[in-house]
Order: sequence, then structure tokens, then C-alpha cells
Amino acid sequence: MSTASTLFAGQRVVVMGGSSGIGEAAATAFAADGAEVVVTGRDRDRLDAAVARIGGKTTGQQVDAADPAALAAFFAGAGTVDHLVVSVSGSAGGGPFAQLDLAELARGFDAKFWPQVRVLQAALPHLRKDGSVTLITAGSSRAAFPGTAGLAAINGALDAMVPPLAVELAPLRVNAVSPGVIDTPWWDRVPAEQRTALFDGLAATTPVGRVGRPEDVARAIHLLAANTFVTGVVLDVNGGTNLATGR
Repeated sequence: MSTASTLFAGQRVVVMGGSSGIGEAAATAFAADGAEVVVTGRDRDRLDAAVARIGGKTTGQQVDAADPAALAAFFAGAGTVDHLVVSVSGSAGGGPFAQLDLAELARGFDAKFWPQVRVLQAALPHLRKDGSVTLITAGSSRAAFPGTAGLAAINGALDAMVPPLAVELAPLRVNAVSPGVIDTPWWDRVPAEQRTALFDGLAATTPVGRVGRPEDVARAIHLLAANTFVTGVVLDVNGGTNLATGR
């Protein structure tokens, strides 16, 4: 008879942006391993629904990661945080470079880069000295897909911070997970027929033969938090789309 894992029993994990997709999947993995999990988001109803799905010792806190005062208040009341996952994201900043709206690109930074930086700064005084931080960036930072230069800039800026932060903040461990195309609600803005065609086309040229699922990324986040001998790493979770396949 199988028993529940207790790998993270007695530890507090905060997942910023945990009400859906990758963040929710990560929270589910930690909760299943006995952690006390706090998920955050801006929408109370979505948070409550996510907490119900995740189960375990999970609570939800309504926090706007773009609001420094709200972040300070949240972490002041969060107690000691053993592991922090920052899954705050946005969709602005894409499109052909010649027509790229620079104000839209700035909004992309405001939606993802600056909130992730603000979250980490606000959390630092409350993180366990030898705990972990995992940022969620994106494979666009090191891919070469037309129309993603702006997204590459946003995610590449976060990726570039990981190694120096891992040294500066040691023994706190700082890593990032860089997902490829993952089937999450982030893609709901694309019409269903177009989305299916895109996913099918990518799957056909990806070594593993499919696009990713939130659980694929969650397992990588879980690994980086659990392995106390890994820091300063940006871990690709993309099904091998960055490999030269010859196809």
C-alpha cells in the first residue's frame, strides 16, 4: 500500500502566481509531499478554486505582485518561507520586431520582469537562510522563433540574473525553470483551432513528440527545491525543442 510522501513536511512553500497553470501544478506537487503551501494571485475566486483543487495544507492569499506595499505586507505576515516559487507572468511583448510596440514591450516587463524582481526583494528577509528560490522564465530567452524578440528580452533578463544571485545570496539557492510551449490557460487568448494547429505543428518537430503539460514543469520546480546541491541553474523543460534534430 502506497503512503503519502513527507519530503517537504514541516516546510512552508510560497507559490506566487499559483491559481492556475504551472504555479498551481507546482503547488499541488509540494502539497502532496506534505508542505504547508501558500498560493497567491489577484483574483479571489480563482484562488479559492485552486486551493480546493490542490488540497492538503494549502491556503490562498490575494496579492498583486506588482504592488510593493502589498508584497511587503504579505511577506511580513507569512512567517519563515522555506521555498519560494515565482510564477508571475504576462503575455505582452510579442510580435514582429519591425512593428513591435515598445510601450507594449514595456508592459511586458511590467507584467513579468519587475514583479518577479520585486517579489524576490520583498521575500528576502523572510526566506530561510539555506532555502530556495525558483523563478519561472520561458524558453523564448534562448530560442530563435520569429516574433519573440521582445519576450526573449524579458525572460533573458531574468535568466541572466540567476547565476549572480545564486552567488550573492548564498547559501540561499536561486534557480530558474525555463519552460517551452506548455498547454496552460496562458494560451487561451489564441483561438482554439489556431492553438491546436500550433501545438500539433510543434509536437511534430519536437523530439518528445508533444507540447508540455504543467505537471512537466512542476516536477522540475520540485526537483530544484528538493536538491540542496543545485544552485545558479536555468533548467530547460522544453521537450528538446532547442536541439538540432535534423528534421
